[in-house]
Amino acid sequence: MKKYLILLAFLSVPVMLNAQIKIWDGTICRAKQVTITEYLPEGTPKAAVIVCPGGGYHFLADKHEGSMVAEWLASEGYVAYVLRYRVSGKFKLVSKNIRLLRGNRHPDMIADLQRAIQIVRTRYNGPVGVMGFSAGGHLVMMSAEFYNTNFLERYNLKPASPLRPDFVASIYPVVTMSDDRYAHKGSRQNLLGERGAKNPVMRDSLSMEKHAHSDMPPVFLVNCKDDATVSVQNSVLLDSALSAQHVPHHYIQYETGGHGFGVDPKRLNEETSNWQAAFLEWMRNMSF
Repeated sequence: MKKYLILLAFLSVPVMLNAQIKIWDGTICRAKQVTITEYLPEGTPKAAVIVCPGGGYHFLADKHEGSMVAEWLASEGYVAYVLRYRVSGKFKLVSKNIRLLRGNRHPDMIADLQRAIQIVRTRYNGPVGVMGFSAGGHLVMMSAEFYNTNFLERYNLKPASPLRPDFVASIYPVVTMSDDRYAHKGSRQNLLGERGAKNPVMRDSLSMEKHAHSDMPPVFLVNCKDDATVSVQNSVLLDSALSAQHVPHHYIQYETGGHGFGVDPKRLNEETSNWQAAFLEWMRNMSF
């Protein structure tokens, strides 16, 4: 009897279901697996944040850099959307040496993010920003630098609302694709494909430090000196490029903390556990 009472009590508790939206439904794009999952705060949202997990453009670290991030943002009064964008995945292993098999590569990822921005603007009438981790940090910087390029046009879509995000948070991001000293070669190959990764023009075209411009949205940037996965110089290069173009931004460089900590308390250390509060303070200062 006790077991049934516990079950009945559990069923009587309201459950908040997070809406999952297949962003390409109703279009000619065949990437039906791409979704955004919505996390609503209590009360009126302060702003909307599209969260892009990392994973080297190969997989998605969608817990500590995805759902956990969205839950935290919702608890702080923001409506959050976790984007499951296209990545190379296991298909890369079979398509590597078969030229007829394209797989997922640029511009699939930025098209997914632009489509997410388009959809979120139809659901939320307020500021819409983006937050990305590692390769996701590179992706959100693409959305900030290349918003004047409509990557949705290949799907016959012409958004009526702006594709420019209102703010950007790039956390321990991949930045350069051209500088072999600092490039994260796995992300580069997964984004550009085998042949594209060897093409200097393609590499330069997606190196974020080379395409900063003065009309970009404000940027919040964080990384660690001891990052053994993505060289600290990625964020240093981006910081210098943003400064040169007078883009409003806030750069925090921690001494220790490594890579891939997201918002997981088990992965954060004494220093990196401060980045979330720093981001919220920056958002308040930027009036978001």
